[in-house]
Parts: sequence; C-alpha cells; structure tokens
Amino acid sequence: MEPKRGPQDRGVDTSPVTLYGEFTAIGNRKVRYAVSLTGKELIVQRLSSAPVQRNKVVLNLKDCVGSRAHRGEDNSDPAAYFTAYFYLLRKRWMSSGTSRQRVEQGFRLAALQDPRYNLEEAEKWARAVRERSARQQNLRDGLVMSEPSRRRMMILVNPQSGRGQALSLYNSHVQKMLQEAGLPHSLLITERQNHARELVRDMDLTQWDGLVIMSGDGLLFEVINGLMERPDWEEAIRTPLAILPGGSGNALAASVHHYSGSTPVSSEELLISCGFLICKGLVSRMDLVSIHLPSGSRVFSFLSLAWGFVADVDIESEKYRHVGAARFTVGTLVRLASLRVYRGRLSYLPATLDNHKDQNHTQKTSLWPASNLYSFSNDNCGPISEQNSCHSNNSVKVRQRENLQRNANLTPPGPPDSLLPPLDQPVPSNWVVVPQEEFVLMLAIYQSHLAEDLFTAPDSTLDDGFIHLIYVKAGISRAALLKLFLAMEKGTHLTTNCPHLVYTKVHALRLEPQSPKGIITVDGEVVEYGPVQAEVHRGLARLITG
Repeated sequence: MEPKRGPQDRGVDTSPVTLYGEFTAIGNRKVRYAVSLTGKELIVQRLSSAPVQRNKVVLNLKDCVGSRAHRGEDNSDPAAYFTAYFYLLRKRWMSSGTSRQRVEQGFRLAALQDPRYNLEEAEKWARAVRERSARQQNLRDGLVMSEPSRRRMMILVNPQSGRGQALSLYNSHVQKMLQEAGLPHSLLITERQNHARELVRDMDLTQWDGLVIMSGDGLLFEVINGLMERPDWEEAIRTPLAILPGGSGNALAASVHHYSGSTPVSSEELLISCGFLICKGLVSRMDLVSIHLPSGSRVFSFLSLAWGFVADVDIESEKYRHVGAARFTVGTLVRLASLRVYRGRLSYLPATLDNHKDQNHTQKTSLWPASNLYSFSNDNCGPISEQNSCHSNNSVKVRQRENLQRNANLTPPGPPDSLLPPLDQPVPSNWVVVPQEEFVLMLAIYQSHLAEDLFTAPDSTLDDGFIHLIYVKAGISRAALLKLFLAMEKGTHLTTNCPHLVYTKVHALRLEPQSPKGIITVDGEVVEYGPVQAEVHRGLARLITG
C-alpha cells in the first residue's frame, strides 16, 4: 500500500504533500480507519456505515508532542505500528476553563507480509507527523529548539520541595511525556541546599541544550546564580531553562502557563501544561533583576524581592509545607491576626520612555549565545520626566557612566548596573523617594504570578524590562488587606481603588529598612536584612515557554 492523496481531504490546506492510508486499530483488526495527514492536522475517520461526522476525529498537530514507529511483541506478526501522542486543550469536567488531556492515536500497518516494508511505512508516517508538528511551531513562533530527539536536557529535581512529591511526579508524569516526545534527558537529584548552584557553576554546559528545574522556585534561583557566577556567564545564562512545578508556590510555572494564553490550572494539570511546553521547545527571553545586598554581594533574581507582610508569610508558613500550596493561605490568616507595620524608606527610578530605550538594546541581540549581549548606551537626549531638561539628563548619564565604572570593580561576574549608585550614597535626583515611611508590605515582582493562585502582576510579561512595584501603606485594616489578597487570586486587586495600595512600574529601586528586625526575600529565599537595591536587565536569560 503506497501512501496517496486522500480525495476527501484535497484542498483542506496548502501543504504540498498529504499522506493517506487505511489501517486497522491496535488490538482489534476488524476496526478500520482512513487516516489523512495534512500540514496542520491528523484526520482519523473510522470506516463504517455510520455518518462521516460521527466517526471523524481531527487532531491539530500543534498539540502533538511526538510520534513513533515500532514492531509488535509477536515476532511472527509482520505488522508494524505507529503511534502519535497529543495533549489536547479540552474543557475541564465540572468547572470552567480548559486543561491539557492526553490522547494517544495508534494504528496497525500490515499491507504486505514483509515486516521490513511495514516498519518502513510506519516510520514514514511517524516521521511525517513529527516534522509537520515541528513545522507548526516554526510557522507560529519562529524561535524553536531543534527537534526533540536532537536535544540533550538535564533535569534537576529537588526531592524535598513542596510536599516531597517532586520525584514521584517525575516518575508518574514527566518521564512518560518526555519519552513520547523522543526527548533524551538525564536526571539529577539534588542532595542539599546550593547543590544545584555548585553543579551548574562548574559543569560543561556544551553537553546540554537546556536545563529543566523540577522543584519550587528556590532551585531555579540556585541555578540562575550558579550560571551568573561562571567566568563565561554571558553565554552560560543564555542556556535555555525550563520549569516544572514541584514545590508549594510554583510562581514561575504558573506565570509561564499564563503567558501561553491558557486558562488557570493548578497541581498536576499545571505540571502537564509545563511539560507540554518543554516538549514543544519554544524559547523566549526572560528578564533578570540584579539585587545588591548590605554586605556588598549581588544576587540575580527572576521572580521577586519582598519585604514585610509577603516575606513574613512566605517564610513563616514553611512550618505548614506539608499542606502544599495551602500553606500560604494558612500563613496569611496567621499573619493577619497579628498585623505588623514596617518602617523604612523606599525609592525608585520610574519607568519612562527614555529609560525604556536603554532597556530595549537587548532586543537587537540574538536569542542564542553570542558575545556582547549587553551594551548600555545613552545617546538619545530626551526627558526622563516632564520637569527634567536635556542638560539634567546629560548629568544623569555622566553619573551612570561613573557608577558603571565603580560597579565594574566591585561586583562579581554579570552585567554592570548602570542605574544604581553605591548603597552608601544618595539616590539620583531623577528617582522618586516615597514620602511614606510606614508600610505593611513592599513587593517588587517581574512575573505575572507570585504563586499558583496569586495573579499579582497582570500586566507583566517575561521580558518587558520592568520591575512591577507594589506597596501597601500602613493604616490599612485587616479586612481590607484580606480583600486585596482575595482579589489577587483573580488579578483584580489593582482595580479595587484601595487608598493604601500603590502600584507602579520601575527600572530600579532601593529599600532601606528602619525597623530593627524583619525579613527580606529574593525569589522566596531569605537574604541579608538591611538596605538593598535592584536593577532590571532586560532579556538576560532564556526560558522555554509557549
């Protein structure tokens, strides 16, 4: 049986070749199917006397993760088989929204008694399905990794994250999905804190096409900072990273799922969604934020900088880790019962058109590793604010160049922070100093979600070049604060007109706590308490997304 054009499918799309064949079902040779492969779809029609539409299934190739051909277990059977694996977006049972559900389509090919011919035919179909599925990604997005079989992925799993289920979730869901996609990978189980940081700092990255982190957000924090501590940080940080939710908060996983345009999901549905995106292999730029700590050291952050209520809840709720994501709800209620006020000074460089031009320089660079990724320039004279003149803007540029030279001698590997003065010097005159000195919380976030169910920065995208700054002034009631967090589940908190809530986009900020005790977190990890400052570096990292 030679593949041929299916007459009922001519003109369906503009693909130059359409495969058509008639096969039997696996496990039931009496059931026959007519199968057509177009450039966009796999069309399966059961051959029977029933109306065509009742027996026809149309599967979009953009939802396909892989296809394989194989022989049967019975060596005396000359037939061969090919199977395609799909993760289709379907409406969730008894709830709104959609989630990805696995669909497997398998067929038996036995046109001749020659098993080699049958296997070659099955391989032809499997290869065509894979190629056209990959072509859909290229047509849609353009920035796609090599086909799965040519990728080499390292998966780092923290077995202690969340409720300690990360490894079992890998075994029950992730491993199977990656095998269906034909994606070779190695599994590495971390053994202690900073184990991943040390590994990526010293490993030969040329062996890997991407690093997959299966944990909460803390393990990715380790990996990013390990990459940034390398002498070759500029290329190392462009190693494609991916996240699989295995912790309690799973903020980046929820954000990546949101950026893919899908409706909110959680738990294993979120894991399936992120696994699907890894199989598809689309790569995007991701902002990183450089944070200077009181000791003079610097860390790189992909998610958030928090002080006050949010940081306290994050750390104090560790004791409830056994309940999973619900730990944050419990921690919020406990901290609301004893609401604290935090004294400090907050300053920031507001996001203006002129500042954003500098951030846009990275958009001209390649997505893949190359030299000179970061080049800071301030050639265009323009207003930083409505009150500033061109002369004052030039003064800012001079200070930025001086700061860049100073920081180059003080900071570890990584891009220079041209917007930040030393922590012991005043902020530049074009910064805003918040007159309020008593706060309930300060949160600088650069992803859409702070947790699976906290849609904190609805306008955020992976590489918008902004720090989304949210702070709540002292004086808010417990009821009003609880209302804000409940609204945050839907992302409507910024439209509640709460007089104590302030939201703005910035490129840099400084926090100077004046309360003697407190907690500051970066990506959910506790850092030194004291004055800190941060600057966003647009598109510095690479993330596998949808």
